[in-house]
This record gives sequence, structure tokens and C-alpha cells, in this order.
Amino acid sequence: MDFSSAPIEDGFSAKKLFNQGYSYTYDDVIFLPHYIDFPTDAVLLSTRLSRNIHLSIPCVASPMDTVTESYMATAMAALGGIGIVHSNCTASEQAAMVASAKSRRVPIFSLNPMTVKAPDGCIDSFDGLDYVFVTESGTTKSKVVGYVEKSDWENLSDKKVELFNYMRDCSSKVSVPWNYDLGQINAVLEENELDFVVLEKDNEVVDVVTKEAVEGTKGYPKLGKGTVGSDGKWMVGASIGTRESDKERLEHLVKAGINVVVLDSSQGNSIYQIELIKYVKKTYPELDVIGGNVVTMYQAQNLIQAGVDGLRVGMGSGSICTTQEVCAVGRGQATAVYKVSSIASQSGVPVIADGGISNSGHIVKALVLGASSVMMGSFLAGSTEAPGAYEVQNDGRRIKKYRGMGSLEAMTKGSDARYLGDTAKLKIAQGVVGAVADKGSVLKFIPYTMQAVKQGFQDLGASSLQSGHELLRSGTLRLEVRTGAAQVEGGVHGLVSYVKKSF
Repeated sequence: MDFSSAPIEDGFSAKKLFNQGYSYTYDDVIFLPHYIDFPTDAVLLSTRLSRNIHLSIPCVASPMDTVTESYMATAMAALGGIGIVHSNCTASEQAAMVASAKSRRVPIFSLNPMTVKAPDGCIDSFDGLDYVFVTESGTTKSKVVGYVEKSDWENLSDKKVELFNYMRDCSSKVSVPWNYDLGQINAVLEENELDFVVLEKDNEVVDVVTKEAVEGTKGYPKLGKGTVGSDGKWMVGASIGTRESDKERLEHLVKAGINVVVLDSSQGNSIYQIELIKYVKKTYPELDVIGGNVVTMYQAQNLIQAGVDGLRVGMGSGSICTTQEVCAVGRGQATAVYKVSSIASQSGVPVIADGGISNSGHIVKALVLGASSVMMGSFLAGSTEAPGAYEVQNDGRRIKKYRGMGSLEAMTKGSDARYLGDTAKLKIAQGVVGAVADKGSVLKFIPYTMQAVKQGFQDLGASSLQSGHELLRSGTLRLEVRTGAAQVEGGVHGLVSYVKKSF
């Protein structure tokens, strides 16, 4: 029996469903199951972020200042995805985050080394750290010659005494090459009974990894090879705006080693972005450019003609975004992804579904509807790798701040340029400030999420993203719109209480 297409007409094709004049989001639609003839582990999630950048998993960390800085970029690359470092800071600060992420090889939240000059320096405080490292120059740009434990320093009667009187010498066992993986680092820690190791590259301190941090990762799913560029370093992206000054910012980022640049605008179909796309492609022809955000085929076509290597889709679909309410423009994310992907695929331009991702089912829907990857903000916010410190609520829950780049708080740091409002006297918020619960490390929950995505693809009879796209466009995969009652039925309901545990 031929199972390549449904033998009985049932449900709707995507073309018919999304041409009825309704703006659908992910929860509005549901895929009908197809035929399974392969195991879950046979599903391949490898994809393209842009024309020339390949990912092992279709996950992108959003360029938001409460989501992606150096640690998130490092962790996402180690998982096989990529992080886009935000631009809500100075150009030099953003470039430093990129350089930091690319210099790391260990994707765990390790120590930011504090250093003092040897041998006659002194220590004023430990700033919450357990160790201070003594280097030849007093900065991380030179060789480590010793270290001071906080307990030793606290026991000193005279805190101004020179370092050589109490610092501990660093033998060669304490320092390891910067590109050691977690297994190699763990072996050094155990063999030498150390509490930490210093990662060095060309006699420069790159990172400090503690035994406690390594122990904490042993229960995590095993990491693959990660997203590594031709230079042997993690691939890292960065966002810029569309102002003239962003050309100078881009120069700093290119020198720092970015692999892709994302033009960050809430409405990407503008003369400013089109001119910048042409500038980047002419000035840095080897650098992939991702344009957006767009939600219509007309917007997408303009940016494709300008030369983009990828498109970011979504307007007002994020959990902390209020653009659709404030400005009365936007589109339901499911419709936006399908429509833009339909035209982008004709030019071989990958689409990034940006926003509206709350669970693995949303990821499946975004990818099958035509996206090559999903960009996530709230899904990653609150994790160990996200910027910011945890706060503990009265009920004991740990939370981290999460804010929209269109919030007034973020705009005060410069994100108003993303909304073409940096010259306006009155700032109109298109986002809010909130908080999300502690999710733990992305190194743990993203692999579980990807396994759930694979199971979704298996139910649809799609063994890869490319297969899913082909099944959708051929009309083989069928969809239906869900009523409000159907959406309730599809979730947890009818229980007095339940325990939710994702992994």
C-alpha cells in the first residue's frame, strides 16, 4: 500500500487552510498524524540557520539582554545551535561578549577569573568568588603564577600584606589547554585532586572551571560536537541596528569573530535595513546577513531582493511583546511562518521562526510549517546561562528578570532603535518587564526538548526537517483549526492537581 499520501481526503492542506483570511497562531492549528516507518532516533534535526551556516539542532537564542550574552552563546553552540549576542550595550561590550564566547570551549557557567599582579600586589576583596588568581601582569592577558583561596585571605591579620607571603604556587597541573573538553578536565581534576583548573591559551587565562561545576553536568545528556566554525571555535552571532553608527559596531563585531549578523528591527521592511543589507554584503561578502523581522510575503521579498541570507519571522508574538496591541500591526505566528517560508523557499533563503515558542509542540509546528530554525526568548530565559542574578520569592521559587526589548526599561539602554524610535521625544513601549522561573541549565533541558521534537516529527511521518517541508507543500500533511474547547482538551484538564516535570 502506498502511504506517501493520505488514501482518504481528511483535514485541510496548509495552502487551503492559510488562505482563508484568518491569522492563526500555533495553538490554533493541529497536524493530523501520518504514517510511521522509522524509529524516533532516525529523525534528523540538522538544518541551516542561513545560506552558509549549518546547525545540528534548529535552536537559536534570541538577541535579548536578558537572554543571550557570552555564556548562553557558548552553551547554545555546544548543543549544536547558536546564540545571537544582543546589542543593547556599547559596541566594545558586545564585541567582548562575542570574543569571550568564541574563546571558551567548556559550555558551563564557570568562574569569571579575578586577577592581581604578582608578586607584590594585594587583594581588597573577593567579590563573592572563592579564588583570586595571580598573573604576571595582573590581568587575564598573561600567565597564571599562583592563586589565593578566600579562606587563606580571611585568616590574615593584615590584609595589605604582599601576595608572595601567602599565595599558593600554581604547578603545571593547575593549568590546562583552553580546548580541553569536560571529560579531559574531569580527568585532570580527579587525578590531581584539584578543586579547579585554569584554562589557558597562549599564556592567557581564558576560563576557570571548578570541580563542582563539572560534577553538576555529569547527569546531563551527552553533548555532540557542537556548532564549530572553520577556525575551530564556537560559531557565534550578534545583532545590530540599522543606524549609521551600527556600521562601526559591525566592524568591532567582525574583528571579534562573529559568524553571522542579525539586523534587529521589529519591522524589517524599511529603506534603512535594505540599504544596510547591501552595505554588509558589499563590505563583508563572507558574512551571512539575517534580515527581519517580517511577517508578510511582500516584506520578505524586498529583503530577499536586497540580498539577505536568512529571514527572521515574527511580529508581536513574543510573550513580553505588545506590538500587536499597541500598534495594531503584526500577524499570527503560524500564518506568518507559513506565508514567509512559502516565498523564501523559492530563493533558498532559510527562515527563523522568532517568538511564540512555549513548548516542544510549538517548535514542531514552526519547523513543519516551513521554518528552518526557531528563535527563543522566554523559553531560554531564567536558565543558568541567561544573564542576570536569581532572586528568591517568599514561596521559595527562584526567578530571573525577563524583559522585552520594546519595554521602556530596555529602551533606556538603546533598544528603542529597534523600533525606529531612537529619535522620538516620546518613547512608546511595545513590551513589558517580567520574570520567569528558574529552568536549570539549557545543557539539560534543550536535549530533552529536541527528543520531544523528534517524536513529533515521527508522528507526522517526517524523518527530517526537509522531509517535513516536502510533505507539507505536497499536501500530504493535513491540518485543522482547533476550537477553544479542543485546545483545552489537548492540554492537562479535569484534575484536582498534578505534577509537571519536563525531564
